[in-house]
Amino acid sequence: MCARSRRSRVVERPKFVSLLFACLMAVAVDGDTLRCKNMTEANGRVRLARIDTPERGEPGYDEATRALAQLIEGQEVTCELVDADPRRSGFQARDRYGRPVARCNAGGRDLGATLLSGGYAVIWPK
Repeated sequence: MCARSRRSRVVERPKFVSLLFACLMAVAVDGDTLRCKNMTEANGRVRLARIDTPERGEPGYDEATRALAQLIEGQEVTCELVDADPRRSGFQARDRYGRPVARCNAGGRDLGATLLSGGYAVIWPK
């Protein structure tokens, strides 16, 4: 859509890009990653923003994964894209594995904050 300025030249209006999306039929991949059935990029994986949970083989991995699975079970999950790495300048759309990074909510709860308060996650970056 264009608008005319006082000098009658055409001025392009910026296009709106939505950073909000629904994560349909979400499943927990691990404690800080979801797989959304409606996404094709990054194999449908979305990284939860600003938290870190134990990796496979580390103590707490199974508990963190189970906690995330319980939080999203039967819930509508909505997410908002955020900067993947706030330590780097400029907006980073993806993490180093190509996954979008987002703050996600289910059942009225922020998933990252809930995992932090439950002791399943730590703040990232430190």
